[in-house]
Amino acid sequence: MTSETGAEGAGGQGEVMQIADLDAAFDWQADHAAQNGAPGTARVVLAMKQVARGDTATGRRMASWPGLTLKDAVPLRLAGGLHHLLLTGEDARLALVYSGDITDQDEVDRRVAALVEAHDQRLLGWLAGPPQTNEAGRAASIMAGLLWLARRVHPRFELFELGVSAGVLTMIERYRFALGNVAVGPEDSPMRIAPEWRGESGPPPPPRDFAILEVTGCDVAPIDLTDDASALRLKSYVWPDAPGRMERIEAAIALARTEPPDLRRQDAADFASERLARPQAQGTTRAMFHSIMWQYMPASSQNAITAAFEAAGERATPQRPLAWIALETDPATFRHELKVRYWNGSAQDGGTHLLSHAHPHGAWVEWAGDAPQ
Repeated sequence: MTSETGAEGAGGQGEVMQIADLDAAFDWQADHAAQNGAPGTARVVLAMKQVARGDTATGRRMASWPGLTLKDAVPLRLAGGLHHLLLTGEDARLALVYSGDITDQDEVDRRVAALVEAHDQRLLGWLAGPPQTNEAGRAASIMAGLLWLARRVHPRFELFELGVSAGVLTMIERYRFALGNVAVGPEDSPMRIAPEWRGESGPPPPPRDFAILEVTGCDVAPIDLTDDASALRLKSYVWPDAPGRMERIEAAIALARTEPPDLRRQDAADFASERLARPQAQGTTRAMFHSIMWQYMPASSQNAITAAFEAAGERATPQRPLAWIALETDPATFRHELKVRYWNGSAQDGGTHLLSHAHPHGAWVEWAGDAPQ
């Protein structure tokens, strides 16, 4: 599952993810939203402090939260519920907050408190599960990794993704990308991915025979974008004032309703093992990818996937290469880093290549090119 917790910004993961104090969690999450272009969302999160001190079921649930409130994304759980009220048209009191017409924190506090009082039991239900978003902007890094790989292995790819959520990134072959000076993907796509490209160079242009032959994905609880209620719940977790995010999720929903992504309800370790065991056609590269989900899996699953992949890598050949593309958070620097490993029977098989780091939602990509680890 591609869950989006508050720990998607600056600061060390070991320190940030351990935040248990509720006020500290609200402060950190609000600061992170503001730094990522969502000042209205930041004010709404700060207003939750007063909710947690109030006499509502939602406030009491937050105030008595057991364990690590930021790791559990408590602020973003309620933020999703509040946004859902606006999206459904049931209560529009936060519309002017998200638009930037209301910026006074005291007024935002009053509006959020009034919303919680009016919709207490409904909002309480949003605290029951973690937020889940599926940010298409991260596809820029995955596609850049594929283009880099296409110059080193067979450029015809059979892909599978772990933790797909709604499968937004599994539709990567249907997106139009502008990555620096490189354009790839169907020109008429409603999904336009064009991050600010940083660094002295960009990804290599696709070779003439570059192709994504298939993409499948798994999640323990996949979201069906063709279902109105499920799609609306996914949109609720998107920050409405963050530039481009709502437009991208709308484009993803439109594409899914044209042709749904191929998703399996399955444990990631089981799914990876099954995909690796399938016969692989000669002249194709089998590649696994995932984004901002690895840290949420238990160590046993991580170890099982790694062991299965490295065992499969030993069987890789120049005609049947294997690759692993990961856009994940570095626990020391908290940067979202793109790392690629590949196996094709050479002496360098399995080495890790750090290619770039990126904005949490794909607004920019800083390309390193190839920095072996």
